[in-house]
Amino acid sequence: MRFSFGQVVIAGAVLAAAPAHAQTFDPRFPVCMHVYSGASSGGGEWYDCSFASLSQCRGTAAGRAATCDLNPFYPVNAPPPRPRRGRSG
Repeated sequence: MRFSFGQVVIAGAVLAAAPAHAQTFDPRFPVCMHVYSGASSGGGEWYDCSFASLSQCRGTAAGRAATCDLNPFYPVNAPPPRPRRGRSG
């Protein structure tokens, strides 16, 4: 069976295309836990960005192969939201 150069290029492009991943860091929380499950567990490693403080994250990470870091996508210098005023009347 003969393959043309164009077919080989197209097949390579299709096989090389990787699925898109969602954003790793959730910008709503200031602290993330990086969990290392290792190759023997089969889960790889991931980030859990659902912590409000480093102490909360460290309490959850205790006894696990995990570290706690500040979220690089948390908006530190963002202005606070304006208070909403309800209509009276």
